[in-house]
Amino acid sequence: MRVVQACIMFGIVLSAGTLAVSGQRRDATQVLAAAREALGGDAVLAGVKSFVATGRTRQIRGNNLVPIEFEINCELPDKFVRKDEFPAQDTDLTVAGFRGDALIQFPAPGAGRGGPPGAPSRGTGSNADQQRLNTVKQEFVRLTLGAFATSFPAYPLTFKYTAEAEAPDGKADVLDVSGPANFAARLLVQRETHLPVMLIWQMSPPGPPRGGPPAGPGASAAPGAPPATGAPMEVRLYYADYRAVSGIKWPFRIRRAAGGTTTEETTFDRVNINVRIDPRKFEAPK
Repeated sequence: MRVVQACIMFGIVLSAGTLAVSGQRRDATQVLAAAREALGGDAVLAGVKSFVATGRTRQIRGNNLVPIEFEINCELPDKFVRKDEFPAQDTDLTVAGFRGDALIQFPAPGAGRGGPPGAPSRGTGSNADQQRLNTVKQEFVRLTLGAFATSFPAYPLTFKYTAEAEAPDGKADVLDVSGPANFAARLLVQRETHLPVMLIWQMSPPGPPRGGPPAGPGASAAPGAPPATGAPMEVRLYYADYRAVSGIKWPFRIRRAAGGTTTEETTFDRVNINVRIDPRKFEAPK
C-alpha cells in the first residue's frame, strides 16, 4: 500500500510539471544498476531464462467489472505469449505474443471476435501485422521493465536520466525510455527502495469498443476509459506488491490508469522461474 501511495504522490508532482533536477545529476546506468540490485542482482536476473505467470485482470468496462484469467509464458530474450480467457462472458479466448519477429495471434485478423488483446487494428496485411507485433512487444517491455529494469534484444531500449520527482513520501528518479516504432515512456524508480514504481506514456485516445476487450499491462485503452477527445492521453502503470520469487522480486500487482481513470488491475497468483515451457505454447491455437 505504501508503494501505491507513493506512486500517486509522484503522479501529482509529474502532472503538475514540477520535476526538479537534483543538484548532483545522476546517471541512468547508475539508477538501473541499483534497481536491478534491488530486484535480485545482476547475476540472479541474468540467470532467468524463462518464466510462467498466471493470475487475473479485473477490467472496468463502463459500469461493469470484467474478470480475465491469464497465463503468460516467456522464454527470454525473444519468446513471449499471453493467453486470456473470459469466464464471465461468452467470448473466445485470445492469444497474443511473438517468437522472434514472428507474430503469434488468435483469433486471426478479421476472424472471430476481433483479434488479440491490444491489437491496434482489425485489418489484414503486412503493415497491420507489424503494428500488432509492435503492440505486443511493447506489452512485453512494460511488464519486464517492472520485473527486470533492463532491456532485452527482442525490443531494445535506450535510457536517459531526466529528473528527480519530489513527493512527501520520498523521491523518485525519472528515466526517459525510448525504443523502436516511436516507443517513448518515463520510468520512475523510487529512491528509497530502488524499485520501479511507475511507467508513464502517451497514447492516442481510444475508439469505440471492438469485440473482445483488450487485456494486460500495455494493451490498448480499455473500454470504459474516458472518451476520445482527439488529444493524446496519458497512461500509467503502477508496479506494486513486490514479492520474492526464486531469488528475484516480482510486482504481483499492476494497476493501469488512462487519462487519470483506473481501467484495470492485474494480480499475479503464481510466478514460476526457469521452468520448461512446451514449444507449442509459442504457437497460435489451431
